[in-house]
Amino acid sequence: MAARVLALVTIIQVKVKPNARVSSLREQGGTWIAQVKAPPVDGKANAALVELIAEHFGVSKSKVTIKSGLSGRLKRVQVAP
Repeated sequence: MAARVLALVTIIQVKVKPNARVSSLREQGGTWIAQVKAPPVDGKANAALVELIAEHFGVSKSKVTIKSGLSGRLKRVQVAP
């Protein structure tokens, strides 16, 4: 009989600050603060956010999904293992 491993999905709340000098991600009081270099035009800031979160959590970009807040600064992001 094979063992089943349940993978937990993490949902985090992220406040995005586009047009930053340096991209960074830090946690502050339950909310993650993401500074991205990309401008908030044509989804560039969202793409940069996905890349930043994937790199921070050590997963591929396909494992990171923006669940809500695509056009706002406050987003809910799902990170799958």
